Amino acid sequence: MLLTILQAGAGTTASAGAPAQTQMHMSLLDMAVKGGWLMVVLLILSIIAIYIFADRLVVINRANRQQRNFMDDIEDYLRDNKVKSAKMLCRKVDSPISRMVEEGLLRIGKPYGDIQAAMQNQADIEVSRVEKGLPMLATISGGATMIGFLGTVIGMVQAFFNMANAGNNIDITLLSGGIYTAMITTVAGLIVGIPALFGYNYLTSRIDRLVYKLQNAQLDFMDILETTGMESDNKGTER
Repeated sequence: MLLTILQAGAGTTASAGAPAQTQMHMSLLDMAVKGGWLMVVLLILSIIAIYIFADRLVVINRANRQQRNFMDDIEDYLRDNKVKSAKMLCRKVDSPISRMVEEGLLRIGKPYGDIQAAMQNQADIEVSRVEKGLPMLATISGGATMIGFLGTVIGMVQAFFNMANAGNNIDITLLSGGIYTAMITTVAGLIVGIPALFGYNYLTSRIDRLVYKLQNAQLDFMDILETTGMESDNKGTER
């Protein structure tokens, strides 16, 4: 869009009386080359950001998936004193919530606080697993933008250096290289950094939803233990 407007403006100027000139077209590859070596760094960061986002999205979606009536089935087993069957169900479901509930089942008969602490520790472990890689994505979101600004500074230094060496014979072509580096790297840094920032915030919101589900499941499990009287007495249960 920007190149089209500039070309249209150039065409208007030419028709107003300036000599006809050959229009120049710039491809994305040409722009990347003009941006200099920092464009390679930004390309690598963009690939890493895409990989982290896709990988964590799959993991978080899988973690947020919950079997319907899971807690109801756990309650039915505990009411029938079938602790072993409840554990087998947790292993079969194999989700963050089921693994947390299994930690609680393993400590049935121990004090209420011990059960709750064990489940909370397991919940923290599950959240840490799904958060793996997110700090790198957050770093890329800010680092790519700063690298783009670094390219701007380098490009402007280049441009002023060329001006100083040219003396009184300043030609716009002497400045073009530095200006290209300055502008293109800034745009590229923003193109990488902005989606990475949005991606990080989106994944964080999905993790917050998982934390909420873990907390609810923990409270539900403790209520089940209280109503069935199994938090302090496991006599006669199926081991």
